[in-house]
Amino acid sequence: MQSNKLRMAIRATAAVAAFGVVAQAQAFSFTAGDVEADIYGYARLNASYDIDDNIADAGQSGSFGSITGSGNDGHFGMSAVQSRLGVTAKNSDGVTFNVEGDFYGGVSGGEFRLRHAYGSYNGILAGQTWSNYNSFVGNTPTLDFNGAAGLAGYQARAAQIRYTTGGFSVSAEDPKSSGISDNKDTMPAVTARFEGASDALSFAFSGLVKQNAYENATNDDTSMGFAGFAAAKFQVSDMISIQGNVNYTDGANAYLYLSGGADAQLDGTDLDNISGLGGTLGTSISLGNGRSVNLVYGMTEIDVDANTAEETRSNVFANYMWTPVRNVMMGVEYQYWKTETKGGDSEDANRIMFAAQYNF
Repeated sequence: MQSNKLRMAIRATAAVAAFGVVAQAQAFSFTAGDVEADIYGYARLNASYDIDDNIADAGQSGSFGSITGSGNDGHFGMSAVQSRLGVTAKNSDGVTFNVEGDFYGGVSGGEFRLRHAYGSYNGILAGQTWSNYNSFVGNTPTLDFNGAAGLAGYQARAAQIRYTTGGFSVSAEDPKSSGISDNKDTMPAVTARFEGASDALSFAFSGLVKQNAYENATNDDTSMGFAGFAAAKFQVSDMISIQGNVNYTDGANAYLYLSGGADAQLDGTDLDNISGLGGTLGTSISLGNGRSVNLVYGMTEIDVDANTAEETRSNVFANYMWTPVRNVMMGVEYQYWKTETKGGDSEDANRIMFAAQYNF
């Protein structure tokens, strides 16, 4: 067995994590026997000031469900619950492992929450990680952990079995449902995705099929739901990129990010699918010396019947981010959030957010 060694390794990645920016990390790396492992993560402070409604969640990110138009304005808060810790490892047989969590759990945050827990070998992955019906290709960085409405696919983790070859992957996943009374899951959600790049263009396409079902003491019914998205990023120059996505759902609005829409509704005893549409469009501008400006608009629209039902959600983010040294990111962001019913009644909220993140 090799003797244990502790060394610092530079990991030069930059990734947008669903619900926030992960400026890359240095990791503590070590070797034990035939296993090479990295311990990584970050400590992060978020601070927000809600000019209108207090729509901050446990981590000070915005929430559509908290927009009420109450006029109870002027709320400040700070939180460090987004802070994260993870371990990755690989052995000599090529088996890789990842376990990661943060402290976003619990009603008010502070409880450890499992994000990733999976193993992978020879293209076969089993465990919990990002849904295969998901892509970060078209995402624009935001300080807000929740980010823009309508991002590509299910912007969270799901228990799954996945097979990947090249840029193509398929999976069977724990199904996600929304707004169906007496819901029951009868089969996994099945997904397929392809990601690729050509010169300055990066792109992703994905599709999903799931079964909706309900059953109570007297009635039951099923319907098939599906969803599909396309995402892309175009590098206009060394300084400027434009990115975005479009996502359509029919009976699968749990996979339309931040829409809040139900998958289906009862028409008598029949289960009828509800459709939805969403998307984002953003730009990122590098100012040099670790500085950047990002602007993104996101929206979702659900095909509701009642004039009083919430039909659309939209938000806008404009931020300035600064990385003075490799392991530190700071930024400030303006946010605008809006909801509107089918009948045209609307509520909105303005807020400002600051973040400081220290990676290891």
